[in-house]
Amino acid sequence: MPVSVVLVDDHKVVREGLRAGFARDPEIHLAGEANDGAEAVPLCRRLQPDVVLMDIGLPGTNGIAVTAEILEVCPRAKVVIFSMYDDEDSVIAAIQAGARGFILKKSPVQEVLRAIRTVAAGGSYLSPDASSQLLARLQRTDSTGEPRPQLDSLSPRELQVLRMVAEGKSSKEVAVLLELELNTVRSYRKTLMKKLGVSNLAGLTHAAHAAGLVSRRILR
Repeated sequence: MPVSVVLVDDHKVVREGLRAGFARDPEIHLAGEANDGAEAVPLCRRLQPDVVLMDIGLPGTNGIAVTAEILEVCPRAKVVIFSMYDDEDSVIAAIQAGARGFILKKSPVQEVLRAIRTVAAGGSYLSPDASSQLLARLQRTDSTGEPRPQLDSLSPRELQVLRMVAEGKSSKEVAVLLELELNTVRSYRKTLMKKLGVSNLAGLTHAAHAAGLVSRRILR
C-alpha cells in the first residue's frame, strides 16, 4: 500500500509543488493538507496518516509544538520536519518533539520523497545540513550530557512567557492569558532569545524543555 501523507504548510505554492511531486510517485499518497496546527491536529486524528510532513514556521502555534500534539492523537505517525532553517536549535527541538526526519525546503522533491519513505519504513532521515548542525551540537556536549540552560537570570514573568511559548501558544494567546499588551509579549520573547542565546522560537522551545521547564509527557 502507498505511504499516506498529510502535508502541513501555510504556503500554497509549496503545497502545490509537493502535490505535483507526490502525484508522480505511486508509492506516496497525499491523504490531506493543512494550513496550520489548528487544521492539522484534527485532520491527523481523523486520517491517521503514516507520515506528516510538517513546516516549522506555521501561523499561530509553531510546527514543533504541533508535532508533539499530533503524536498524541496519532501515535503511529512519523513526522518529518520541512523547514527553511537548519540551525541547531530547530533541529534539536524537532527531534525532542518526536520528529523522525528533518529536511530543508531547498531540497529537491526526490529527496523529500526519499525522506518520507525512509521514516515510513521505521528509519530516520536528516538532510546533510541538518546532520552537520546536530553533529556540531553533539561535539560540544561532554559525557555528562547537554548542560541545562541557565534560567536563573530570568524573572518570574519571563519564565511564564517562556513556558507558554514552549507549549506552543502564540504571542496573542500569551497576551490574553497573562493580561499583557501584545507588544509587551513580543518584547519578552526578544529578551528571552537574547538571554538564552537563541535566535528563534524553536530555540526557546528547546531551551525550555532542556531545562525541565515544560513537562516532557508530550515528547517521544
